[in-house]
Amino acid sequence: MTRPLPPAAPPRRRRSWHNILVGWSFILPNFIGFALFTLVPMLAAFALAFLDWDSYSTPEWVGLENFERLWRDQNFHVALRNTLFYAAGHIPLTLAVALGLAIVLDRKIRGVQFFRTAAFFPYITSLVAVAVVWNMLFNPTAGPINQFLEAIGISDPPRWVASTDWAMPAVIITSVWRDMGYYMVLYLAGLQTIPREYYEAARVDGAGAWQRFWNVTLPCLRPTTFFVLVMLTIQSFKVLDLIVVMTDGGPGRSTLVLAQLVYREGIREGQFGYSSAIALVLFLIVLTVTVLQFRLNERRSTS
Repeated sequence: MTRPLPPAAPPRRRRSWHNILVGWSFILPNFIGFALFTLVPMLAAFALAFLDWDSYSTPEWVGLENFERLWRDQNFHVALRNTLFYAAGHIPLTLAVALGLAIVLDRKIRGVQFFRTAAFFPYITSLVAVAVVWNMLFNPTAGPINQFLEAIGISDPPRWVASTDWAMPAVIITSVWRDMGYYMVLYLAGLQTIPREYYEAARVDGAGAWQRFWNVTLPCLRPTTFFVLVMLTIQSFKVLDLIVVMTDGGPGRSTLVLAQLVYREGIREGQFGYSSAIALVLFLIVLTVTVLQFRLNERRSTS
């Protein structure tokens, strides 16, 4: 006696599985690349933070010894202070300059496309070229910046990248100049979503330019500002390339940052376990600051 055949799957269910498989076929290549080159190395770095490994010998479990060494390491404390100082200067300055440029270039003026392109161009310029040019501008003896300062009556201008006090401000100025165009574009996109009726209503109520900016522009730009703030925070804490090219952490340790310390301890010194411990601390700092930003943004949105 033959068993009856099971009922065929409904066409809708078959179509649903087909759509799922098609979707995974698009996602899988990118996910494999992300897993191999980002996710797995990141998890391995977290594990290495508790090991002593120089890439030649067998890894040895040391527990929290790397973090105890990190607590006693003066280079780590200097790099942490420099990273916080860089972030405290880079984030608000870049945000303010990008917003100002966006407001100026959001108007219908002749040649506005040229000025927008000119403001964005530094962001796509080679970072090495940017660093070399700004090092020439900041040259303490022959640089045009100090020559201009002397021309207006400043007899003892800063030595910029040759000074332990002025090297980090010089890096911040260069970084703001390079990044302002990218965030200007984000603010321009945000400004163009604000309905013009809001400004017309404010004018009817007698609001001046500053009142319109404070009561219309800034509140409407809150989502864009939040996104820019998060991106700037992450970028500031992991800064590496510009500092390596401009100052290489000098003079002395005045521009040494956490990301560069990770590179020095891991690649140069071969202390991959200790380097991973520094990277894990940097990750936790960025994660904590980002979570706090999200919490504050949620609280402001609900209030």
